[in-house]
Amino acid sequence: MAEGTQGKPPSKTVVTWAGDQQFDGGRASGGPTIRLDGRGATGPSPVDALGIAIAGCTGVDIVDILAKRRTPVESLSMEVHAERANAVPARVVAVDITYHIRGAGIERAHAERAIELAVTKYCSVGSSIDPATPIRWTLVLED
Repeated sequence: MAEGTQGKPPSKTVVTWAGDQQFDGGRASGGPTIRLDGRGATGPSPVDALGIAIAGCTGVDIVDILAKRRTPVESLSMEVHAERANAVPARVVAVDITYHIRGAGIERAHAERAIELAVTKYCSVGSSIDPATPIRWTLVLED
């Protein structure tokens, strides 16, 4: 068994070609699917989906961390910019995320700590990309 594979069960997904550069994917057990589109016309591109996955993964952790501090999040949105290499493959070389957080009683220091923990410790998606790829972030704490 590979290092770190104890604990959570493996993720099992199914992806089906839908024509052109479009693919539909979802959990192997069924349920909702998402459309990926290499051209970005009918859904996010695979690289967009990576950014969405990192933001969503860190978002789950941020909401949980702040809830444990008894400062629940009222709204959270993220803007993701994935910088890509100019060479083939045009891999992601840096990820910048702006977190917009709103919630009564949320202090800047607590929100920053929640983001830092989510990005550097808890988010399994972000931790799965090349360690040389920085995930940088900024916080906009809204009233």
